[in-house]
Amino acid sequence: MSDQRYWADVREGDALPGFSLPLTMTRMVLQTSGSQDFYPVHHDRDFARAGGHPDIFINTGFIRALLARLCTDWMGDDGFLARLGFQMRRPHYVGDSISVKGRVERVWDDAGRGAVDLEVWIENPRDGVATPGTARVYLPRRP
Repeated sequence: MSDQRYWADVREGDALPGFSLPLTMTRMVLQTSGSQDFYPVHHDRDFARAGGHPDIFINTGFIRALLARLCTDWMGDDGFLARLGFQMRRPHYVGDSISVKGRVERVWDDAGRGAVDLEVWIENPRDGVATPGTARVYLPRRP
């Protein structure tokens, strides 16, 4: 359970408390099996290398889950994640330690709903921001 965030307490420019995650082989294989995305670039080193990659890399579902976790951990249980989009510009490979981060871009009233637009991203040590994205959440107003 997360602490509840309220719309009136949010300011443009606020940083979201991010998190870091080492992409170990165990984590990669478990995530691939759990998502049932068995395309070989996510678990077969030889296949990934034959395609020009240095190693296996995380899949779209994992990226989506990491960015969604950033948003939902920040907004609290009574918030609503209305939209999440991202671009996979560079892969995140096994052995990378990635950082998932974000900041508040816009706070506004959307027909009486407490709307917050977020800039979210995933960094790796090789490329910096390799996965930029945006999200919209709706936060409750204080009782």
